[in-house]
Amino acid sequence: MANVAVITGGGSGMGLEAAKFMPKEKIIVLSGRTVSKLENAVKTLTDLGFTAYAHACDTSDRASVRALAEYAKSLGEVKNVINAAGMSPNMADGEKLLRVNALGTVYVNEEFSKVMSAGSVICDISSNSAYALPGVLTKLAGRNYKYAETDEAKFIAGLMKFANLAKTDYQKAGFAYALSKNFVCWYARKCAFEYGKRGIRVVSLSPGLIATDMGKLEEKEGGALIPFTAEERMGRPEELGYAIATVADERNGYLAGVDVIVDGGSTNGREFKK
Repeated sequence: MANVAVITGGGSGMGLEAAKFMPKEKIIVLSGRTVSKLENAVKTLTDLGFTAYAHACDTSDRASVRALAEYAKSLGEVKNVINAAGMSPNMADGEKLLRVNALGTVYVNEEFSKVMSAGSVICDISSNSAYALPGVLTKLAGRNYKYAETDEAKFIAGLMKFANLAKTDYQKAGFAYALSKNFVCWYARKCAFEYGKRGIRVVSLSPGLIATDMGKLEEKEGGALIPFTAEERMGRPEELGYAIATVADERNGYLAGVDVIVDGGSTNGREFKK
């Protein structure tokens, strides 16, 4: 039976770059909302010698994610899931960001874990924004995280209460984005210890500011982080693609229940760059 690797948000950016570093004997399934972008990405991979397929999916819709998981299972054994689908503050309001980034992670992890077996891995893509908010705020807001699986309305309302403390619409979206990504780290850890009993490894990875289309949308605001990186630059998509593919590789079997920060050092830079 063939091994299958699924990449949500795989039509471009870090997701597509990660696909290029996957073993060529695997079947690659790229998902996203824009079919034309997915088809172009599949052609890119096919030209490189991969077997790749496109499957439209909106990760903020559980039924859509379930259909993606069933499609992937029909192709072979699902060994790798990279959940790179997401939106940034310049792309949506706070509630939409929470639904796509946070609840989308819940749907991907829950639905794919049903079709995965021992020796497989889920890699949830977060962001170094998960570490941007004061610890006391994330601790208070984090009390709502447990509702993501049981009461979505309460989960969204609880986090938006904190996001709405910001002044401008962009700041509110940015606050919600940071909370959504902090949640992704928390939820990946939670899943690691639940799914680990069945041999399914779960880990998260937090990129910094990367020179993708999405990253460039946030460059004006996020550019303030660049001076705090070790090399004082944005990350390149292929650098993150390699990191993601490595973390998501089932051979990296003892890496679980943690967040891998790939941000050029900017999270720690304030301590050393003054």
